[in-house]
Amino acid sequence: MASTLPVPIEFELPDGWHAAPPDDVGAADAAFVALYPHADSGFTANITIDGEYRPDESTLSEIAHESVERLRQAATTVVVTGDRELGSAEAPGFTQTLAVSANVGGAPRELLQSQVYLAMLDDDDPRKRAVVRLVLTATASQHPAVLDDFRDFVRTVRPDSAATS
Repeated sequence: MASTLPVPIEFELPDGWHAAPPDDVGAADAAFVALYPHADSGFTANITIDGEYRPDESTLSEIAHESVERLRQAATTVVVTGDRELGSAEAPGFTQTLAVSANVGGAPRELLQSQVYLAMLDDDDPRKRAVVRLVLTATASQHPAVLDDFRDFVRTVRPDSAATS
C-alpha cells in the first residue's frame, strides 16, 4: 500500500509526465509516482516521492547514506557518483547521484538515480523535522534527457500552504 508523506506538499509535474498509482507500478513505499511518457529499452523513467519524520540528529547526508544502504540490498551494485548540500539553514537540502545495476522486471538494467532530500522544519520547533525525498530513476542512456525535467520539478516542490494540520 502506498505510503503517505509526513507533511503536505505541492508541486508541478513537467510537461508530458503523468501520475501513476504507486501500488500499480510496484512502488508501494512511495507516496507519489510520475512516469515519463517514453520508455527506453523497456524501462520507464520515473519520479517518486516519499518521506518520513526525522526528529533525530542525523544529517541529510547521513539520511541519504541510509538510502544507499537500503538500495544496495536490492541492487547488484550501487555507486555514489556525486553529492552535495543545497538550500539554506532554514530550508536545507542534499542531493546525490547514484549509478545502479539492478535486475528490474527480469532484465539487468544500468540505471541512474538523482535523489534530492528536503528538510521541512516546523516554524515553532525546528527539532520537528520531516524529510521529503524526491527521486528520478532512469536508464543511464535516458537520464540526460530527463534530468532537466527533474530539476524543473524539484524547483516547484514546496509545503502546501493550503493544507490544514
